[in-house]
Amino acid sequence: MLSDWRFIAIFVVLSPIFPALPVILNQLLGPRKPNYIKQQIYECGVETVGDTWVQFKVQYYIYALVFVIFDIEAVFLFPIAAAYGQVSLFAVVEIVLFILILTAALAYAWGRGVLEWV
Repeated sequence: MLSDWRFIAIFVVLSPIFPALPVILNQLLGPRKPNYIKQQIYECGVETVGDTWVQFKVQYYIYALVFVIFDIEAVFLFPIAAAYGQVSLFAVVEIVLFILILTAALAYAWGRGVLEWV
């Protein structure tokens, strides 16, 4: 039984190393030749006009998160709708619970005024 968990422990220990190793190697071995042109802000090949550091409203991100949540809901609900006649009663109850949780989250966000565009 302990040998089954050994692979998971190895994975947990080694998994942070794989993304960190290229970043560390780049910092250690990569060329460093900064100059004025490389330090300038580049946006689509067009010279920037005005201040380059612009603060965006948090509401843009909230709308994006709400969209992603309901987009994922549609991805999860599509297989259930496609195979509705073949799923068990337990699966239907789980999907109804899933929809109720997301509906409660939407009602909470709506009640807090998050979805009102200012």
